[in-house]
Amino acid sequence: MNRAELVEILASKNDLSKTAANAVLETLINTIQTAVKKGDAVQLVGFGTFKSAKRAARAGKNPSTGAALKIPASTVPKFVAGAKFKAVVDPKAAKRKAEKAGK
Repeated sequence: MNRAELVEILASKNDLSKTAANAVLETLINTIQTAVKKGDAVQLVGFGTFKSAKRAARAGKNPSTGAALKIPASTVPKFVAGAKFKAVVDPKAAKRKAEKAGK
């Protein structure tokens, strides 16, 4: 699914014009990006959490030449799926986890 398809679904399910649905989606994306950029986590219960994670500097290797190189430290966006989202994607795994927790 691409952005245009997502906008079309949002518009049809919520009785909005495509322009309004696109504006809502754009606002949501910008708000999440701004919060994560500031270092805040955005938690959508049942869906997941958007946050930033720090990667330490490390040594790497150029795959074509084999030469060693330094990879600098960086901050990257991270998404952790919520339990409900995981259960929708893989119901068998969710069932196994529930059975294991019940023991």
